Amino acid sequence: MKLLLVSATRPEIQPFISRFELSGLSGSAGGHDIEVLITGVGMVATAFNLGKILSNKTFDLIVNAGIAGAFDKNLQTGDVVRVTDDCLAELGAEDGDNFIPVDKLGFGQSTYIDSVGSLIPASFLNLLKPVSAITVNRVHGSEKSINSTLSRLNPQIESMEGAAFFYACNQAELPSIQLRAISNYVERRNRENWNIPLAVKNLNNRLIELIENI
Repeated sequence: MKLLLVSATRPEIQPFISRFELSGLSGSAGGHDIEVLITGVGMVATAFNLGKILSNKTFDLIVNAGIAGAFDKNLQTGDVVRVTDDCLAELGAEDGDNFIPVDKLGFGQSTYIDSVGSLIPASFLNLLKPVSAITVNRVHGSEKSINSTLSRLNPQIESMEGAAFFYACNQAELPSIQLRAISNYVERRNRENWNIPLAVKNLNNRLIELIENI
């Protein structure tokens, strides 16, 4: 199988890169040909760099891996989840205190879903809690904006790349899956409550299991 592993930053997937000796960001992993794409942070960088590589290459499966913040307090720091749907939360227009998503404006689509199909065994997918996500340019850090977003969209997690990843894979009509590890809760910014090392460790353990089970 030919795989593309996509991440915003290298540190998020460095343990995987080291495990399979992919220092040149391509090689063999678990009997599969794999290429690694580090896009940079944010949906613009993600969409551009994915579009660039998918304009002249194709893959059997594209995997997005990274850390995320959780709105859902039932999720624990370090949990690895599968994003089944992801929304471009800020794409639309304000109307006073209300927000009109781009879908209702008639200018496109704001929510995208994964398209992994039967490529990955159910035994592996069952290890991952399915969640709904939003993708933002500005991560939430105030009670007012958090409460407003929960009321409007009721997301479980947020990232800065996920929906852009799904969009690019959707446009290229290629199977995709997004894995995220919870590094913190979405709240007033307090890095003392974050646990990025645990999130990265658990994320990469799941990535290694994924590669070894497909």
